[in-house]
Amino acid sequence: MFVRMTTRALYRQFIQDLQSLYSLNEATIITDWTFESIAGVQKADFIKTPGDILPDHLSQQLNTALSDLLESKPIQYVLGEAYFFKMKLAVNEHVLIPRPETEELVQLVIDDCQREQTGKEIAIIDIGTGSGCIAIALKKNISSAELTAIDVSAPALKLAEKNAQDQAVIIGFTQIDFLSVDEREPLQRFDVIVSNPPYIPLNEKEKLDKNVTAFEPATALFVPANDPLLFYREIASFGKTHLTEQGKIFVEIHENFASEVLSLFQETYARVSIHNDLFGRPRMVTVSNKG
Repeated sequence: MFVRMTTRALYRQFIQDLQSLYSLNEATIITDWTFESIAGVQKADFIKTPGDILPDHLSQQLNTALSDLLESKPIQYVLGEAYFFKMKLAVNEHVLIPRPETEELVQLVIDDCQREQTGKEIAIIDIGTGSGCIAIALKKNISSAELTAIDVSAPALKLAEKNAQDQAVIIGFTQIDFLSVDEREPLQRFDVIVSNPPYIPLNEKEKLDKNVTAFEPATALFVPANDPLLFYREIASFGKTHLTEQGKIFVEIHENFASEVLSLFQETYARVSIHNDLFGRPRMVTVSNKG
């Protein structure tokens, strides 16, 4: 039965219940985000007016959100939003939740393009765009960039297009199965190839948290256990025919396969470098033909 509570009491109950899954700090952050997103209420509001009661429909929405959260559903999917590179983007079960490590990949591309800036248009392709977070962040931060973004998933591309419209940027979205040479062959040549491809071997699935395996799209996460470098091999091959002479490749990687990814690209390209993330883990690889 639905019980009416003051906003303050509901907030406290929310935090208490979430502590069955999260630390107090995490539960508080999730609660603050949920209350602000659904009800437009911040903690300061009900501290000032502790007796306030939310309209029934908002209280019901909050209780529904709490039920979803207690089932380990990520808050980003519960609220349909995620933050990436200072942008609020729409997300759903068809796309991965953007992660801080991928922001570091984006910053790596931005910094490099700014150093190499010649005034000419920079053609960039984002392979496996998902929510469009990489492509949109690059377009907003590199004035001379011309973005192409591809994905095998039509629902993902639909969401990415919405995010691009919301962020007021123009990006060319195309549905392509990148693993099909025939489908990707008609694409133009690019100055920058960037990708956060699927890279988790399927046999590692049981090691991941339920909030990842039960809700995030498997096709965007996993590769066959016997072929963990599948997408990197295809990206290396694609670069042979679709990377400009001075072009570069930027990819996010599985920290456990850094040396293998490095060796794979070194078979074809003159310069290959591993970059650590903020936690000191090998997380990105950059590739070019410039020796």
